[in-house]
Amino acid sequence: MSASQLHFFFVMTKLLEYGSTIALLVSGVIHLLPVYGVSGPAALTQLYGIEVVDSNVAILLQHRALLFGILGLLMLLAIALPSIRMTVLVAGLLSAASFIVVAMWVGGYNPAISRVIRADAVASALLAAGLLTEWHFAYGAR
Repeated sequence: MSASQLHFFFVMTKLLEYGSTIALLVSGVIHLLPVYGVSGPAALTQLYGIEVVDSNVAILLQHRALLFGILGLLMLLAIALPSIRMTVLVAGLLSAASFIVVAMWVGGYNPAISRVIRADAVASALLAAGLLTEWHFAYGAR
């Protein structure tokens, strides 16, 4: 085996070893970004490119921002707590992927929502890879 092949094997082994950690870290940060939407309609307008003039819509979107914050914190916590890692990876993947599905289904979204879709696509790919990594180490490496 050549030196370059050994290096490639080493890098791939490390990626597998730390795959779920990287997925949880990046996805956790992605989910924490919209938390400042809790601060009110101006922040929500900046986040989603829509003017929030109805207090009912503001309540729903601020609650959404808070839930993302909770999920983001759980993702970061799961890095240190392997016992909750698979559950949090699944919850994060379902959250990110379902937003993409709903956005594609409804259509007609603005550039700010398009940005959210791209971020959720990155998070979904990472969380799926992290989930496969955790699954492999939990069940596949017997």
